Parts: sequence; structure tokens; C-alpha cells
Amino acid sequence: EEGICLVFCPHTTAAVTLNENWDRTVQDDLCLGLGSLAPERRDYQHLEGNSPAHLKSSLLGASQVVPVSEGRVVLGKWQGLYLVEFDGPRERRVVVKVVEG
Repeated sequence: EEGICLVFCPHTTAAVTLNENWDRTVQDDLCLGLGSLAPERRDYQHLEGNSPAHLKSSLLGASQVVPVSEGRVVLGKWQGLYLVEFDGPRERRVVVKVVEG
């Protein structure tokens, strides 16, 4: 009923983020901005060719912690939790752990 909820992504080219969930263009803008921060480049040394995905994942992070009250996660009016895929599509797993408190 009361506590915190941890949402964790155990992958190095995806992330979990919390952002606006009302206007879809915010998601598009987030992708555009991250693309400018971690663009495709020919001089990356990682052999798999997905270095921008690793960088974007590091920028956003692998987890989010949100409060739980009365059995529900507490988010702001416009907020939503997202699994953000940077190297896919791929099958992904998300770990959710609720800690009562």
C-alpha cells in the first residue's frame, strides 16, 4: 500500500525515464535532442556499431524510483514512465520491485 517502486532495465542500450505523457511530441523531441548529444559517428571504437545507444542509455539511466501511496504509483499529472529503446527493436526485460515502507 505504501512504499517505493523501483523500475530497472538490465540492458546497456535501453533506458528507463520519467517524462511528460500527455503530448506525444515531447517523446519525439527527447529522441531528437538525445540524437544531437550522441550522434552516429564513424570514429567510435565499439565494434558492434551501437555506441550512440550506449551513450544515450548512460545519459538517461537504467532505473527510476517512484513513490507508492494507497497501492498506486504516485506520478505528476502529466508524467509517465518509459522504457526507451536505442538499439532495436529488440526483446527487452524490465524488473519492477516494490518495497513496502
